[in-house]
Amino acid sequence: MTEIQITGIKKDNGNHENPHEAVTDYRWVQYENGKITKSDTSPRMQVVGWLEGSLDFPVKAYVQEETPRAYCYINTSRVGTKFLQTHADATSRNNLLKLPEVK
Repeated sequence: MTEIQITGIKKDNGNHENPHEAVTDYRWVQYENGKITKSDTSPRMQVVGWLEGSLDFPVKAYVQEETPRAYCYINTSRVGTKFLQTHADATSRNNLLKLPEVK
């Protein structure tokens, strides 16, 4: 299974009822044997598609500002917008919305 660490987010400047809907892109890195093998910033729907299994291999995403890591799941807003959200853990630092914003 491929895992990616979400390290940043990009938001639009719109007014959203749910702040997760404002996220347009996720910055991520992939590690292999403790070294970064891939990194990029990808649109929200592409990353959602990876987690939904639209590729030939399963992908899991997580945030790890503090140990242990918090895995992401797909949530859907009232208007049908799909986005990532982290499972609650012992710290708010492992929250997607607390990650630095990328330009």
